[in-house]
Amino acid sequence: MLLSREELSRHAPGRSLAVTIGVFDGVHLGHRHLIDTLKQRASERGLASGVVTLHPDPVQVLRPNMRIAYLTSLEERVELLRATGVDTVAPLTFTSEVAELSAFQFLELLHATLDIAYVLMGPDHAFGRGREGTPQRVAEVGEELGFEVEVLPAPLEGTSGAVSATAIRKALSEGEMEHVASLLGRPFSIRGPVVRGAERGRTIGFPTANIAVTPDRALPQYGVYITRAIVGAHTYASATNIGIKPTFVDERPAVETYILDFEGDLYGRDIRIEVLQRLRGEIKFDSIDELTAAIAADVQKTRDYFATRPL
Repeated sequence: MLLSREELSRHAPGRSLAVTIGVFDGVHLGHRHLIDTLKQRASERGLASGVVTLHPDPVQVLRPNMRIAYLTSLEERVELLRATGVDTVAPLTFTSEVAELSAFQFLELLHATLDIAYVLMGPDHAFGRGREGTPQRVAEVGEELGFEVEVLPAPLEGTSGAVSATAIRKALSEGEMEHVASLLGRPFSIRGPVVRGAERGRTIGFPTANIAVTPDRALPQYGVYITRAIVGAHTYASATNIGIKPTFVDERPAVETYILDFEGDLYGRDIRIEVLQRLRGEIKFDSIDELTAAIAADVQKTRDYFATRPL
């Protein structure tokens, strides 16, 4: 466990810590509710506040054949967690060795490396080998090691039920981007470097930026979306196709965005796309002329959308 100890010790804040532990994929409103409570409890006790985020998702280690579609990359997750204002964010690589730790051993590891004095758990949270680390068991370990344990009474509820990564993935799969944003507390975004594609868009007057995304990334239902493109310090209106481009029979999903009123070379640069509203599903067109007309209509709808909304 030497590597885990080194990984955690690197993020020790230098004073006793109030901590919450989990995957925190998406850093959605439910997570932020938990973290806001943590910060309040830390302030009341004169403690630093911190989050331990596990990656990969334990399910991926325990059930290797199960595919996990992440709402955020680890880098994005850490950035979002830091933006909540906690004093430290400690990523912990979840390995088969970590999976074998009992609840006592896991908490002893955190206690020794991060000097935890308070642990806040969600109502359905459990960790340690076989999920033996229920709130009751964690409280027992806390008495032995000398830290306080509190459990939030209920998950944060949205307009259509509990706010969770599962609910967000379902809304994504249906292309309901406004609902996704209401659960995340912000628009869903995709970030990555611009790579060279087939460059078909350039030949028909709509050059697109092809954004590289990893296969484990959750994507909205295939189709065309109104989006914002953030390039450096600038934000642009954009229309983005997410899918397999059936007109050209591409097999691998791609994210291609046409940035309105933009001139310049984006190859190799990282850009972020905020996905705001679904325009239509993917269509297999019979001709390039039909495709070009459809893209022109998508671009006009995007202009109309931003005509009454700030970028």
